[in-house]
Amino acid sequence: MSTVAVIDYEMGNLHSVAKALESVAPDARVEVTGDPERIARADRVVFPGVGAIRDCMREIRARGLDEAVARAAEDKPMLAICVGLQALMEYSEENDGVACLDIFPGQVRHFGTSMRDADGVRLKVPHMGWNEVWQRSAHRLWKNIPDGSRFYFVHSYYVQAGDRDDIAGEVDYGVRFTGCLARDNVFATQFHPEKSQRHGLALLRNFVNWDGST
Repeated sequence: MSTVAVIDYEMGNLHSVAKALESVAPDARVEVTGDPERIARADRVVFPGVGAIRDCMREIRARGLDEAVARAAEDKPMLAICVGLQALMEYSEENDGVACLDIFPGQVRHFGTSMRDADGVRLKVPHMGWNEVWQRSAHRLWKNIPDGSRFYFVHSYYVQAGDRDDIAGEVDYGVRFTGCLARDNVFATQFHPEKSQRHGLALLRNFVNWDGST
């Protein structure tokens, strides 16, 4: 039986992620765990996150999960979600600056308070709700998901990728920002697939059937 470890560092939306995975992969064993050994034994790893990056990084490091994430990123199919994506970057501007895991090159930036859309309407921060994601790579996790499909976002900070070859999807909200990153066996989303209904469940289904190859 295939196992999917959902990393628990007491900062993620674990219940909804686990339930969504169970719904698309009823034959898999979904484990919510903060045990690095169980994460290492799993076939696939999901790295979710909500909240402030300072608190997330403190808990990740205090529990020894920084090493577990780094090891999983080397050789397992891994999906990072929301703050999980941001934690993979080099550095975040949030909380006066926080060093992240440095698995992907790039920074996490604040949207600011004066953004406007093409019609001059002020955009609210946090960016909360549905938005189109424009695919920038022919990744296997996009299978059966049309380009420009809408996914659900909740965030005040966005990823600015350091290497455009890593960008799997982009989003427009005052600025064009990185909605998804992908490299080798790692795929990471700023949006919440578990809250994104049909297309989000399709992405999770693609993930649990993905062997990590490009």
